Amino acid sequence: MKLSSNKHFQAWFKSPWTYVTGAILLSIFQIVTIASTGSSWGVTGPFATWGAWVYQAFGGSVDHWYFFSTESGQASLQRTFFTDPASVRNLGVIIGALLATLLASQFKFKKIKNMRQVAAAIVGGLLMGYGARIAFGCNIGALYSGIANLSVSGWVFALFMFAGAYVGSKLLVRYFMV
Repeated sequence: MKLSSNKHFQAWFKSPWTYVTGAILLSIFQIVTIASTGSSWGVTGPFATWGAWVYQAFGGSVDHWYFFSTESGQASLQRTFFTDPASVRNLGVIIGALLATLLASQFKFKKIKNMRQVAAAIVGGLLMGYGARIAFGCNIGALYSGIANLSVSGWVFALFMFAGAYVGSKLLVRYFMV
C-alpha cells in the first residue's frame, strides 16, 4: 500500500486543516513556548539579532543601538544561533513550512509575470518588515502573543493590521495586478 493513499496521511499531510485545528495547535505551541522559554512566541525579534550578528561579524558595533543597549538586547547578542530559543524556533518554522509544502505536493516555482510583481513583492516585504519592527512584532508576536497576554496592544495591532491589509490589497489590485 502506498503511503500517499493512506487515509491518515491524507488527513494530516495532504488535506488542508480546519481553522479550529490551526487555532488549537497555535494555542498549544504558545503554551509550550511560554513554559519552555519564559517568553511569548515572536518571529521578527530574532531577525534583528541575526542582523546584529552579521553586522558585528563585519566589524560593526551595535552597542549604541537602542534595542541592543537594553538588558534583553545585550542578552540576545551573547547567545549563539543554536542557543537562542527564538532563532531555533524560527528555523523550525522555516523547515516546517518547507516540509508541509513538500508533503502536500504544493512546492513549485512560478513564472514571474512581470516586473511589477517583483516590485510589489519587494515594496510589500520591506513595508511589512519595517512595520513589524516598529510595532515590536508581527502577527504572531504583536497580535497573537499580545492578545494571549491580555494586552490591549494586541487588539490595536489587529485593527491596524486588517486596515493595512485592506488598503494594501486594493493598491495591489489597482497598480500591480494589471
